[in-house]
Amino acid sequence: MKYNINLFVVCLLLSIPNMLQAQSPSTNSAPLRLAVAGITHGHVPWILGRKGKTDVTLVGIYEPNAELAQRYAKQYNLSTTLFFTDLNKMLDAVKPEAVVAFGSIYEHLAAVEACAPRGIHVMVEKPLATNNDHAKKMVELAKKNNIYLLTNYETSWYPSTQKAYQLVTDSNYVGSIKKVVFHHGHEGPRKINVNPEFFDWLTDPVQNGGGALIDFGCYGANIMTYLMKGQDPVSVTAVTQHFQPAVYPKVDDEATIIVSYPTTQCIIQASWNWPFSRKDMEVYGETGYVIAVDNNNMRLRNTQTKGEQRLKVTTSEVPVYTDPFSYFADVIRGKITVAGNGLYSLENNVKAVRILDAARESAKTGKTVFFKK
Repeated sequence: MKYNINLFVVCLLLSIPNMLQAQSPSTNSAPLRLAVAGITHGHVPWILGRKGKTDVTLVGIYEPNAELAQRYAKQYNLSTTLFFTDLNKMLDAVKPEAVVAFGSIYEHLAAVEACAPRGIHVMVEKPLATNNDHAKKMVELAKKNNIYLLTNYETSWYPSTQKAYQLVTDSNYVGSIKKVVFHHGHEGPRKINVNPEFFDWLTDPVQNGGGALIDFGCYGANIMTYLMKGQDPVSVTAVTQHFQPAVYPKVDDEATIIVSYPTTQCIIQASWNWPFSRKDMEVYGETGYVIAVDNNNMRLRNTQTKGEQRLKVTTSEVPVYTDPFSYFADVIRGKITVAGNGLYSLENNVKAVRILDAARESAKTGKTVFFKK
């Protein structure tokens, strides 16, 4: 495949902030003392089952559900002394440097309220919060107590996500962005058999903030904010539906969100009804397009190429962290910095929550919601 020289230069420069080597070496090389706040999230095995790495030491786990705690302790061969039923008591007893939140989205605020005054850094699962009010309180606490507050998305680990950003930022390849389409979803939490504790809050309008709109709409809101370098949308319009009301009576299972910018349109398709899992995006510009098919495979075309090109990208050529806990540890140790509009960043994810909040309001009222400065 042939690219012009400007593309390679821009790609190299853009990848520097995300490279795995240290930007500012830290004198503290000890493993990060990490605790877990809640284990009801289906992604918690990412940390409980993490093996073969020495950058993080698991020092405590908060979970009030004793049966669930016993189940995971047995499954992952964890000492029962790690488990606590009171978050504040755990924080005072084990004194972690950082906490990862794997409870409901609604519980993210409580985790930050407990951690921030103690100077403990926090990384939550996507999205940052269920609503704008929670997000604002979390921002205030993080800034007042000078802690990192990051949000983890699986798509942040994808080399294809970073490569798409590089190609989009190089105006020589796609030109000005005109339309971006995101497809995120799966067959639905019931059909993929998530555990009961996860299902209970994932399908609760308070604990999760919504259904597919929140669960999968957040990916597009996060990546689009990244592609647009933090620019505010003009408006958000959304439609939600219940295709499986007997299974998900309280929350939507299908959502389409249109996020409008002055010269760009974004369409986010979030679903619990697809016949298989997918996380992909299509970016169309004046002179070309970039399609991220999955985490590694891409399809590209512009006015200078002869037809569509296929590209497989890996971390060797597009350096990204494939482990969020390593990323979190290196941020805290000062080995890397969080870009102001980066995928994990607080600034990005506050805006993502605003987009989701507007989408929820639009779907409820049937009206377009305009962003306020």
